[in-house]
Amino acid sequence: MRIKITTESTGPVEAEITDENPVTARAILDALPIKGRANTWGEEIYFMVPVESDVENPKVIVELGDLAFWPPGNAFCIFFGPTPMSKGDEIRPASEVNVFGRIIGDPKVFKRIRSGEEVTIETA
Repeated sequence: MRIKITTESTGPVEAEITDENPVTARAILDALPIKGRANTWGEEIYFMVPVESDVENPKVIVELGDLAFWPPGNAFCIFFGPTPMSKGDEIRPASEVNVFGRIIGDPKVFKRIRSGEEVTIETA
């Protein structure tokens, strides 16, 4: 399954939903379409979504292009580089996240997004 993430700065960007955290993925998919306002934290964008999901196979280090859900903040996260918590080249969220997808193509396109910009997520 694929989703499309669209902002004024990036245009449509496709992502693939993975089976790493199926409960979280299903909760996100069931809530689509979703609109939010981007917050930036280093090279991460996150925004609150109308989804609740418990910790499920959590990760404290993620990969470039990972999409994740951050349970403490009910937030959708897009990782495209180091965050303020990163050490060296790692990509470290603020705390554990449930990875449920991956950007198709170059995730660095999200460097263009500014805090407050509208983000729309829908099925592709």
